Amino acid sequence: MSRPSSTGPSANKPCSKQPPPPQTPHAPSSAAPPAAATISAAGPGSSAVPAAAAVISGPGAGGGAGPASPQHHELTSLFECPVCFDYVLPPILQCQAGHLVCNQCRQKLSCCPTCRGALTPSIRNLAMEKVASAVLFPCKYATTGCSLTLHHTEKPEHEDICEYRPYSCPCPGASCKWQGSLEAVMSHLMHAHKSITTLQGEDIVFLATDINLPGAVDWVMMQSCFGHHFMLVLEKQEKYEGHQQFFAIVLLIGTRKQAENFAYRLELNGNRRRLTWEATPRSIHDGVAAAIMNSDCLVFDTAIAHLFADNGNLGINVTISTCCQ
Repeated sequence: MSRPSSTGPSANKPCSKQPPPPQTPHAPSSAAPPAAATISAAGPGSSAVPAAAAVISGPGAGGGAGPASPQHHELTSLFECPVCFDYVLPPILQCQAGHLVCNQCRQKLSCCPTCRGALTPSIRNLAMEKVASAVLFPCKYATTGCSLTLHHTEKPEHEDICEYRPYSCPCPGASCKWQGSLEAVMSHLMHAHKSITTLQGEDIVFLATDINLPGAVDWVMMQSCFGHHFMLVLEKQEKYEGHQQFFAIVLLIGTRKQAENFAYRLELNGNRRRLTWEATPRSIHDGVAAAIMNSDCLVFDTAIAHLFADNGNLGINVTISTCCQ
């Protein structure tokens, strides 16, 4: 299913076809109503050369940090892949002449990049695998600040969640492939996704228009409070024919550790009914997809949405608060 793009003149409407002109949204009436805005649609979006490694000092030694000696660098350079310059980790395969290439690059090659010899049949280099088991390898994001060195069995899992890995564009739905540092995320959003509305304050109304649009749709807006920026996302998915579900979540433009300092509440309120969800915001490093997969967000179906919608528009009260440490 196609999702709406967050760019272009009609980006303030979350639809993949030309809709009728939107109605002007109104915040729920109260003595001191929170801010409200019509929500725009948006969509989602290098490894560094590895640093030197350290030799494990004893059996069962775990990961560590600190500068590596020239001898360690010389040792780990033996594991350097000649194609991607990352490390060749077990299982280690060689060409018939003994040259190494990492498993990811090997799958894309028809001959050895060093000697142009055949890569088949596959030959295991058991000696190098034993050496690799006695070495602590640095995280691939060492050049951007990570100081950990890890056993080769721990390295892939750590790098999947490393706080120093590049951030992707947090907008769901579109085809934005941007990556960069955390400090550059807001600048990217303001320049590449100008249609996204930003509201100030810890208590606002997230108003999604035209929730009856067919197919998969995303509504996105930003909320600024407590010196941080939060991304509010409402995503509609069609799980199977005729059954649609909505997922609402708040993400912090920040690290996981920073996210632990906050809590958010989402509330649907109307027609003498109330539906509330409270949780800790996720970091944009985790993304919307992971939250949806784990149902770690406000989930409701079309029938529930219609109970709280007004003329096809759904207002969600969003409250951000700080947690006492």
